[in-house]
Amino acid sequence: MKNNTIIPASVLLLAGLFLFAQNSWASDASRAELPNIVIVFTDDQGWGDLSCYGSKDIPTPHIDRLANEGMRFTDFYTSQPVCSAARASLLTGCYSNRVGISGALVPSSKIGLHPEELTIAEVVKPLGYATACYGKWHLGHHPEFLPTAQGFDEYCGIPYSNDMWPGHPESPKAWPPLPWYEQEKSARIIEDLDDQETITSELTRRAVDFIDRNADGPFLLYVPHSMPHVPLATHPRFRQTTKFGPYGDVIREIDDSVGQIVAALEKNKILDNTLVIFTSDNGPWLSYGDHAGTTGGLREGKGTTFEGGVRVPFVARFPGVIPAGKECNTPCMTIDILPTLVELTGGTSPDKEIDGVSILPQLRGDVAAAPPHKALYFWYHRGDLEAMRMGQWKLHFPHNYRSLEGRPPGNNGIPAKYNYKMRTELALYDLESDPHETKDLSKTNAGVAVEMMGLAIGIRQKLGDRLGKIEGTDVRKPGKLVSDK
Repeated sequence: MKNNTIIPASVLLLAGLFLFAQNSWASDASRAELPNIVIVFTDDQGWGDLSCYGSKDIPTPHIDRLANEGMRFTDFYTSQPVCSAARASLLTGCYSNRVGISGALVPSSKIGLHPEELTIAEVVKPLGYATACYGKWHLGHHPEFLPTAQGFDEYCGIPYSNDMWPGHPESPKAWPPLPWYEQEKSARIIEDLDDQETITSELTRRAVDFIDRNADGPFLLYVPHSMPHVPLATHPRFRQTTKFGPYGDVIREIDDSVGQIVAALEKNKILDNTLVIFTSDNGPWLSYGDHAGTTGGLREGKGTTFEGGVRVPFVARFPGVIPAGKECNTPCMTIDILPTLVELTGGTSPDKEIDGVSILPQLRGDVAAAPPHKALYFWYHRGDLEAMRMGQWKLHFPHNYRSLEGRPPGNNGIPAKYNYKMRTELALYDLESDPHETKDLSKTNAGVAVEMMGLAIGIRQKLGDRLGKIEGTDVRKPGKLVSDK
């Protein structure tokens, strides 16, 4: 006999509410299990500028704590030793050539990171992450390129480098005043160095407030500091606090900023459920002398693809995943951060090809894990492939580069003039025995050089040189202003 019992509407309503609450609870529970992510990204900080990387003159106890309770990478790289390109790689997991960003964008630039590229913020947002960027953006200052158009819920900071204003320390430029942005609009003008003195503290205040407001998680907090890029500016309470002069004082303030961020995570009892990363966009701007950092003995600095220009500090802390007090010597790069976050959070990878590989096995301390890359590649301003690393080997191709060899460094914020040199032949270095790149082994290890050149041909065919001006290369163009289309 068929049961024709009618279920009262009130019962159906209660059942529906129960199922809704159950699903909501499950969603909230799964969100609570997702790790928070904090990435602190400094500007022009040298590989040797932290005490955990050997600095004797700049104490950095808070960053050292991250290294002691997590992992320090010795051979971590940026893809191009200059501002915009380095940021494009970190945010998209791509060599900057692939996304059409090379060198450093300027206030007159009409391009930026194309809105169709998927950033680290856009990778985690579908999972329920709150996202914020506080600091120097430098991937296009027009509204369609700003962080709020690239997956970040909140943004404040400067749109490009802090020297891109009429008071440029090297020589006056016909650039507009330096704006401070709140979301998509310029909120005020940074008129002089006194105004820059508060930038680091203001970014830190915003970061701490964001953590307090989003402590129930999950969240992604990206803090790309404008310092220690010149002109140097430090809050008065950090002046003359190191033996390294104004530059050391700036690093002390950045270290204190990291300490405040960690303290906010601790206060909210979420530190151990947070992946904290600290790294830099490229090596120090050596021509500024006492207003620049150090490479820890590595050759050259910012603006070159020698180790001093592309090898950067990288420390990461995440208990339960990253073992404490470990060191990783595997060559890795900022392009690996996005795919690592995808694996860690269970997010979805971009539907376009990227170049990075998850380094979660390395972060977990898996000594048996295969290296993430057969080779790493280093381009510079015009999108030219200048150097590459394969295992212990570093190969340089013929290219122009700037050097301070034979020149005294600058002082008091005024830079020295570079020598510009031309490398006319291949040079091969064994970084295990010669990290300072002093002894060319291309003649005695010709087989290694030939193998690396073969790989270089492949990546050139794939991504090209000079922003991909090779027919058939897979280079995605940067975004352009709507008015220019």
